[in-house]
Amino acid sequence: MIKIISFKICPFVQRVTAALAAKNIAYEIEYISLSDKPQWFLDISPNGQVPVMVTDNGTALFESDAIIEYIEDEYGPLEQNVTNEQRALDRAWSYLGAKHYLAQCGTMSSKNQTTFEERLAKLYKAFHKMENQLSGHTRFFKSDELSNVDIAWLPLLHRANIVKQKTGQDMLCGLPKVQAWQQAVMASGLIEKTVANDFTEKFADFYLTNTFLAEGKDIQPTDACGSANCCG
Repeated sequence: MIKIISFKICPFVQRVTAALAAKNIAYEIEYISLSDKPQWFLDISPNGQVPVMVTDNGTALFESDAIIEYIEDEYGPLEQNVTNEQRALDRAWSYLGAKHYLAQCGTMSSKNQTTFEERLAKLYKAFHKMENQLSGHTRFFKSDELSNVDIAWLPLLHRANIVKQKTGQDMLCGLPKVQAWQQAVMASGLIEKTVANDFTEKFADFYLTNTFLAEGKDIQPTDACGSANCCG
């Protein structure tokens, strides 16, 4: 069986588990501490980052983009009859989402209002591009069925939803089509299949404790919330 090596709140991992869950591909998952990485993990992860996927043949794959492409190649596309041009467009929109994972992590980790607002403004630009791209007439990005683009943006939409529920801060404020898209993704039933049962608790401990987002005021930095650039 496929094995995923993971850090519980890593968005890059969630993209991979969402791709597997969307196709009903069975897998097992092992969580590690990124502050105390075991040697066996470092031996199979050249960049020391999660996710790592160990295939049925025992091959350790790293880099989330490569893993996503492997899932597509090995188990077939999520959508049928997609032209090469459309597939390239889908990958481009997917890459746009994935390259903002760390930007969102950094925004949520901000210790003061100025930093938070500056980072959120940059992140908001990406969501605004999606607002212009979405038709507003379908549940998901392209149609009423999930696509790879929805999978790629799922971690961003999921985290924005938790932030809004826990703090009242809406990262998607003023973007009605993206908000509707977020609601559709949250209601799809896929989210629950992509994360551990205690995901929200772990997420809140990391991003909604000792941060501006949690306190609503400038606070002194500590080691409680570190850099999130340990997955990719």
